[in-house]
Amino acid sequence: MKAFQEYYPENVAHCYGCGRLNTHGHQIKTFWDGDETVTHFTPKPWHTAVPGFTYGGLIASLIDCHSTGTAAAAMYRAEKREMDTLPAFRFVTGSLHVDFLKPTPLAGTLEIRGRVKEIKGRKVIVETTVLVDGVATARGEVVAVQMPEHFGSDRA
Repeated sequence: MKAFQEYYPENVAHCYGCGRLNTHGHQIKTFWDGDETVTHFTPKPWHTAVPGFTYGGLIASLIDCHSTGTAAAAMYRAEKREMDTLPAFRFVTGSLHVDFLKPTPLAGTLEIRGRVKEIKGRKVIVETTVLVDGVATARGEVVAVQMPEHFGSDRA
């Protein structure tokens, strides 16, 4: 089974958080798990905020990229289309709100779970939770907006 991000067209696969073509990025991989989406990510030592805990900016970027990937997959699912069909759905962040519920340990694997709250036109609202050993450490809401076809080109 391929991750959502593996379906992104090359011209939009460079994102630091989720782009498969960004060798220095996080390269997260997101999959369906029933009606939710899931990503697993293991922070590296340089993702430290204070010794033993993960930097909040990393948490925010994981929520952001997990949510935009979820939005794309949800739009394909809503239209009963496979993720490799054209035109491609790709989303950018319209808004990002993150609540840090408790410090996120640096050791171990983060489980990032998303749930689609609403699809309305070109917008998808996704609620995403970061968990460590089943305990929620952060929760975010992203309003993902469908990317215009020529975004990032000289015609944008």
